[in-house]
Amino acid sequence: MRIVAVATEYRPNSHAHMIVGRLLGEFTDYTPQVKVAALYLDQYPANDTGRETAARLGIPLLGDIREAIGHAERSGGVHGVVIIGEHGDYPLDEWGRKQYPRYRFMQEVLDALAELNVRVPIFSDKFLSYRVDQSVRMFEMLRDGGIPFMGGSSIPLAPRRDMPASHHLASAREWLVVSFSSELEAYGYHALEVLQSLAERRAGGEQGIAGIEALQGDAVWEAMDRRQWPEPLLLAALKPVRAADAPHPRASADRTYLLTVHYRDGSRGYVIQQTGLAEQWSFAFRDGRGDVFESVCLSDNEWPFRHFDRMTQMLEQFMMTGIPPFPAERILVSSCLINRAMEALHTGRFIATPELEIYYDRRCADDE
Repeated sequence: MRIVAVATEYRPNSHAHMIVGRLLGEFTDYTPQVKVAALYLDQYPANDTGRETAARLGIPLLGDIREAIGHAERSGGVHGVVIIGEHGDYPLDEWGRKQYPRYRFMQEVLDALAELNVRVPIFSDKFLSYRVDQSVRMFEMLRDGGIPFMGGSSIPLAPRRDMPASHHLASAREWLVVSFSSELEAYGYHALEVLQSLAERRAGGEQGIAGIEALQGDAVWEAMDRRQWPEPLLLAALKPVRAADAPHPRASADRTYLLTVHYRDGSRGYVIQQTGLAEQWSFAFRDGRGDVFESVCLSDNEWPFRHFDRMTQMLEQFMMTGIPPFPAERILVSSCLINRAMEALHTGRFIATPELEIYYDRRCADDE
């Protein structure tokens, strides 16, 4: 099984290092099941280790995506493509969204595969694009081409402590995810994908999203006082990640964000993000009987960040079988939500999401 890796940059602790590095056998306790047949890097920062790694391992490092895929096909075949469009020196747009070249990467990968008349599974790390129109177009190109696709974050795939039974999730209509960091787009995305991984499990599956709102600073707590979002779910979600005697997050001077997702069936999802709030993503939800449950995504905060082991294992299994471990629609939904969240934050308006009039059943069992 031979794959081509396409990344923005390869440096210590970058996502390319965490994922492609495992596929290259660079992590002592991880044994890869696939072979990296060619590599393309878009940028070479001062602390680049991609050149040295490729040279040491004898991995062809090519000058463009078409050349990398063509070389792999000619030298033994290409059976999958891994795209890591995370980290690197790229500008921000007017709403603070980092303009990663994920859309260009996907277009060039699809063009190169079409030229060779090859159709293989594709993985793309985190969300699809920073722009809604590009996110939707990427999903459509993959769907219409019948190309198996897996994307997204490692966080929803991490083990969850004391995960409630499926029937509780099936009756839930209100969820809250705790996030951290001052970087809303990069870290809030993880939380939105965790949210969607929960919401899609409600009875009837996903029925679509009407829109999203974003608040920051004092407006978050003022909305809480008006009961526009559920403080009890916040306090429950904090139980697995903060000491019982920790001060209320309202007492912190750190910047706080609130994202509110309005589902078409009347359900609500919330993300609370505050710089020093926690070190892992946690969540709480209320089931149909009114009972509250909480859990935490057990990401690893120290080297070698073993939650990437599980993600890379699932990625490799996907490459070998062509069967994604969860619905690809989850990545479309969470991608458009973070795209729209940044717009909502910077415009101060409720942002409708007509592109997310989407229906799908949760077909897979990535987090059972």
